Amino acid sequence: MLARLSFARHAVRFALLLPLLAGCAPPRDAFAPPCPQPSFPRALADLTRYNGSGRDLTDLVLRARLLRLDGSCEAGDTKGTVVANITVSVEAVRGPALSGNQADLPVFVAVMDGGRILDKKIYTLRASFDSGVQKVIAKSPRISVVLPVSQAKSAAAYGIVAGFQMTPAELAVSQGRSAAQ
Repeated sequence: MLARLSFARHAVRFALLLPLLAGCAPPRDAFAPPCPQPSFPRALADLTRYNGSGRDLTDLVLRARLLRLDGSCEAGDTKGTVVANITVSVEAVRGPALSGNQADLPVFVAVMDGGRILDKKIYTLRASFDSGVQKVIAKSPRISVVLPVSQAKSAAAYGIVAGFQMTPAELAVSQGRSAAQ
């Protein structure tokens, strides 16, 4: 009987504290908003760079490929916006024609709405090869993209696309290799 009475007292105290505890919870809409779907087109995910017009192995400066496009979303500073925070990871393999120990890799990040590009920015990732190292992973700093949202359109309705910003010659090599695979 004493145990039941003690349990009842604790249950009453808990019931009285419940409204106060509810005030500690985040607001109903404080959870992370949905994010856009990240992708990188196959033809723009691999970069092969040669020295001059040669296409021999001795002319190879580097090969690089996009590994990952990671991100998360949070509510924007202004109402009706979501901020997508993105990082791009690239693997770079040093070729015999690379002079020095560094190579700059131009990577773009674009916001898509259906088939339309709403925004596109080009970033430079630096691949630094220590002595004797042939392959490195380069990761971009956080890239923040502000997306307009409404009740009718969430951030998930957009797409985030990344790829290498290539010269016409690099694009031709990439497309030729992609078509052969």
